[in-house]
Amino acid sequence: MILSALLTSVGINLGLCFLFFTLYSILRNQPGNITVYSPRLFGERKTQQQDEFNLERLLPSPGWVKRAWQPSEDEFLSITGLDAVVFMRVFIFCLRVFTFAGIVGIFVLLPINFLGDQLAEDFSDLPKKSLDSFSISNVNDGSNRLWIHFCAAYIFTVVVCYLLYYEYNYISLKRIAYFYSSKPQPDQFTILVRGIPASYGSSFSQIVENFFTEYHPSTYLSHTVVRRTSKIQSLMNDAEKLYRTLGHLKSKNSRQRYKRDGFLGLFGQKVDLVDHYEKKLEDIEDNVRLEQSSMAGEEVPAAFVSFKSRFGAAIALHIQQGINPTEWVTERAPEPKDVYWPFFSASFIKRWIFKIAVVVAYLAITILFLIPVVVVQGLTHLDQLETWFPFLKGVLSLTFVSDLITGYLPSLILQLFLSVVPPIMILFSSMQGYISQSQIEKSACTKLLWFTVWNIFFANALSGSALTMVNIFLEPKKIPSLLGAAVPAQASFFIAYVVTSGWTSLSSELFRLMPLLYSFMKRLFVGKDDDDDDFEVPSIPYHSEITRVLFFELLGVTYFFLAPLILPFVLVYYCMGYIIYRNQFLNVYAPKYETGGKFWPIVHNSTIFSLVLMHIIAIGIFGLKKLPLASSLTIPLPILTLIFNEYCRKRFLPIFKAYPTEV
Repeated sequence: MILSALLTSVGINLGLCFLFFTLYSILRNQPGNITVYSPRLFGERKTQQQDEFNLERLLPSPGWVKRAWQPSEDEFLSITGLDAVVFMRVFIFCLRVFTFAGIVGIFVLLPINFLGDQLAEDFSDLPKKSLDSFSISNVNDGSNRLWIHFCAAYIFTVVVCYLLYYEYNYISLKRIAYFYSSKPQPDQFTILVRGIPASYGSSFSQIVENFFTEYHPSTYLSHTVVRRTSKIQSLMNDAEKLYRTLGHLKSKNSRQRYKRDGFLGLFGQKVDLVDHYEKKLEDIEDNVRLEQSSMAGEEVPAAFVSFKSRFGAAIALHIQQGINPTEWVTERAPEPKDVYWPFFSASFIKRWIFKIAVVVAYLAITILFLIPVVVVQGLTHLDQLETWFPFLKGVLSLTFVSDLITGYLPSLILQLFLSVVPPIMILFSSMQGYISQSQIEKSACTKLLWFTVWNIFFANALSGSALTMVNIFLEPKKIPSLLGAAVPAQASFFIAYVVTSGWTSLSSELFRLMPLLYSFMKRLFVGKDDDDDDFEVPSIPYHSEITRVLFFELLGVTYFFLAPLILPFVLVYYCMGYIIYRNQFLNVYAPKYETGGKFWPIVHNSTIFSLVLMHIIAIGIFGLKKLPLASSLTIPLPILTLIFNEYCRKRFLPIFKAYPTEV
């Protein structure tokens, strides 16, 4: 990719960001958009719709930036919860890392790369200069200047590890303080028992009571057997919506109580909505009573068992209960609003089979995703595109068209394909037998992260060749040299990817186009008065957002000394993300559950992987640059990093698995 193609991509995305920011600052002030841009506040009834006209609403204003910046971390914690604070700490950590990296990369490494003459390019026509001239590829083979890159890699690793340790320790203390300050919750005294063995003539409730009375007589308190109540739960949800609707209608004037019962409320006979909904509510209550009367035989082999103390629950949780390890299986009970019910009745064998099926499906979709990657890589090389489609030669000769195709379209197409993957990962994780939504989201986050690293980073870095990627496993000794040759060559693509997928995705997150369109269509066809009948405050999809943030961290760390031109773009992404996500947490998203910061170990592991990957590439690139001594002296770096990771794992990870007895 040439410099003008990158500038074209940056210009397009800057224009989109400015457009989204401007529209957001105007649309957020409109009364009808409260449920789109302030659903959290609307759900808590901290803001109300106002109908009077005000000219100031039509003028863009950056006041939302100040309001998002103002709350302290303690205030932010009290409003949004610890998971949101940990998510924002990821941005703070990355801002610190890439501020240091940007200073070293832009003011030290970038001039050294640019002044090299390995690629022997003409400086007279700068817009047509390849971006490779700003990378380590332009430094002469065997040059002593490469020792500066070597020193930068060591210093950068030390700084990142120090900041990583500081954040791990800080968040661990926050997690313990959060536990201290919170009230005792029922789930802290409760465990879930699955695989309860059936006994002829006894119900599961009797079996559970007899077992825990015998083996945990001093700590056992009570139990609740899980029942198949999906029909009742559905009826209860319908009844709750009807109650809200009736309350809403009774608070309005009499004219708004009547509506036609035909298509879209435009045709048919007029009916009294209050009478109509009250009759429906009576029918639902009758159905609930009918279902409850037939529930006696609906027990499943799972039960929530409560204890007199947290210590008693912890003992029962960590000790094998039965001789057969597939029976009396215990796990920590999720908080009530975090429970995921479908797999409570699943047997050990069924869960095991489903896990194997998910692994096979995951591998299949990972391989299939290489197809769009190959297509995208074809767009980055005009000569290949002209070979595939010779009739486009005339169009591709136009400068703007070629810059648009090579600089903007590949990243955009890849992002569109990638947008369908997060729901698939959630589906896969929900099939693995987890009993809480937080477990499902953590599992989906891990799956999506490694899917993104493999298919976006490695597949593109290795030019989308499946054969080349297979050779990595067949000849592991060649991994450093292979990555050292391939990764720097794709620096220009990933710079454009940060701008397209990073900057624009952040501005679109703020603009919330799909909720805006949904709200508009709902008011158009349903009516303004029904806006909040079944209104639900959204929650942030941590599995996709954390993955995106960590992938840009991987790009920044990996290309720190290879192509430091990427660092300003990554730094701008984290600056924008810090303000935008603070605004979203304060105004848009409400926590669906609280894990107490359990997503941080995923962040830590991803950062360690990024550092080790950078070290492996450094070993390969110094070898290719005919500096074998630097290559050999880099080998201790990944070893020391992994030792540091093991220390952090022993020191901090247990705090994220369970709270210690001392607290």
